[in-house]
Amino acid sequence: MSGDIAENKQCPGRDPVDLFRAGHVVKMCAPMVRYSKLAFRTLVRRYGCDLCYTPMVVAADFVRSAKARDSEFTTNRGDNPLIVQFAAKEAQVLCDAALLVCPFADGVDLNCGCPQRWAMAEGYGACLINKPELVRDMVRHVRNQIDNPRFSVSIKIRIHEDIKKTVDLCKKAEATGVSWITVHGRNIEERHQPVHYDAIKVIKESIHIPVVANGDIKTLKDAENVHRLTGADGVMVARGLLANPAMFAGYEETPLKCIQDWVDIALELGTPFTCFHHHLMYMMERITSKQEKKVFNVLSSTSAVLDYLDHHYGVCR
Repeated sequence: MSGDIAENKQCPGRDPVDLFRAGHVVKMCAPMVRYSKLAFRTLVRRYGCDLCYTPMVVAADFVRSAKARDSEFTTNRGDNPLIVQFAAKEAQVLCDAALLVCPFADGVDLNCGCPQRWAMAEGYGACLINKPELVRDMVRHVRNQIDNPRFSVSIKIRIHEDIKKTVDLCKKAEATGVSWITVHGRNIEERHQPVHYDAIKVIKESIHIPVVANGDIKTLKDAENVHRLTGADGVMVARGLLANPAMFAGYEETPLKCIQDWVDIALELGTPFTCFHHHLMYMMERITSKQEKKVFNVLSSTSAVLDYLDHHYGVCR
């Protein structure tokens, strides 16, 4: 674990569940491998994002290896509320990982939705939606061993072909003390098919804890429509925020001010070049021509990117 956390960040006193009691739809940045790291979380918080997740971290590696902790988890005082998402399949391992991050985060989330083959083969991710007793056991262990009542424990799931199975899973999780449930409205086999917002609505109407809708939300208007369709208490966005980190503030495309903010934040936090550049490629997708992309996307150094942004857009280092 790195950043300022070793020196001064202690477990915040605010319960993230309070966000759902504020009377508005909670806007969340999804866990994204390589992308939802400290610098990007800092950026989206400036543009209306209420709650951010870390990328998914394999709990067993995190517990076992100090090197993994340093590379996978960085935060600072302004990085809150923050949820650390873990991939886990053993209750005590998840609990040990949660105990490590508890002083520096507001909650943990158990990934029960990742459909990638490697995760499923290891017993992680979306295969857990078919193991409700194991999910219940993992949640219960964390609840019993972390003595901070404001520390949230949530899960992120995909849906079953038979929505009754998903409702059963959610009811069991609710009974165990899950703080909220994020529902990606596709089943394990689906990738780019339409999201089943009707299924999210059924889940929302079947339980009493907050439900967060996830899947194909690319604009603030999309977020409002999904809330209307599902009744969800929050919305979680991944690719929509990569393309436009200012979308929760109502911008239709990434404003130049947001690009300037990204440059400032990334340089201040020492973001590696590849990550710095990739984020800009996503952000500028809608505002650059094909010819501009051909030039910008093959730049190979931070100084070259900064010179390009200064020359073409007036974005200064």
